[in-house]
Amino acid sequence: MLLLSSCAGTERQKAIQELSERYNVPEEKQLIVYTSHKEEVYLPIIREFENRTGIWVEIHAGGTAEMLSQVKEASAIGQCDIMFGGGIESYEAQKDLFTAYETAGKENLDPNYVDADDFWTPFTELPIVFIYNPKLVSYSEVPKTWQELFDDKWKGQISFADITNSGTSYTIISTMEQIFNESAESLVPRFYEQLDGKVLNSSGQVIPKVTDGTYLIGITLEETARKAMDQGEDIDMVYPEDGTSAVPDGCAMVKNAPHSYNAGKFIDFVVGYDTQKYAQDKFYRRSVRKDLGQSMGNSINLIRFDVQKSAREEEEVFSLWNALRGQEGE
Repeated sequence: MLLLSSCAGTERQKAIQELSERYNVPEEKQLIVYTSHKEEVYLPIIREFENRTGIWVEIHAGGTAEMLSQVKEASAIGQCDIMFGGGIESYEAQKDLFTAYETAGKENLDPNYVDADDFWTPFTELPIVFIYNPKLVSYSEVPKTWQELFDDKWKGQISFADITNSGTSYTIISTMEQIFNESAESLVPRFYEQLDGKVLNSSGQVIPKVTDGTYLIGITLEETARKAMDQGEDIDMVYPEDGTSAVPDGCAMVKNAPHSYNAGKFIDFVVGYDTQKYAQDKFYRRSVRKDLGQSMGNSINLIRFDVQKSAREEEEVFSLWNALRGQEGE
């Protein structure tokens, strides 16, 4: 009991200390960031930003859709500065949440993924790949094109996360629409049927569920797959031969940001050379900077992804998807 009391006391002391530290920091040295990145990505970046600038960052983390919803509420009362993470098509679809900011060194960024109106800034480019467990599926069997995903043998065998919790999953559906030149009204039910109604709660489950054999194949980000492979997970990956997207995740200053000057410094920091090099070397991600070569050096058939089209269709896709999910629950 003494030990338990001691642990509880330690937790209380930690909470009190963190609260005290926050309110001892002057307003001009504060920043509020909402992020959908995994902790392993956002934490080292934010800690380095704090160390370099002396700015204290309050962090809120969760799924892309969840964070954008919270950002909307926080913006209304001036309690959010930055949204960090999530595909730029989601930013494009909700531009009214953001304030335009032209980042320093914008000319160094990939012009294919720069917002002409500066409402969002790209962070890293993220190719979509197919994964499989080589102990269960041979390379010759693996689907090599998006169309092959719809073969009968893969029905109910695709590891895929709910789009309401995963920005990556929405990008995947949007990518398929553009590759097939197919309407959302046609594709979403067709793909959902191929999933056989089996949908994971988060994108973080996609690889583990292929590794343990629950699903034979999956669709995920190159960086996530590469990291898992380097850690010895039982997966391999292929790039779709008929093309794939490499849509960046984004960063944006929120309307009514209480610390807008610091928010601008943060955006400059995440696309700065040092941070981009770190993301490339440590996170298996592709830099949005033109002056950083891609060390992974893979030749990928990339489509010219239409961000505006994807943004326009977001509401329709979510409506179709939620209707299908609702039918499952009946």
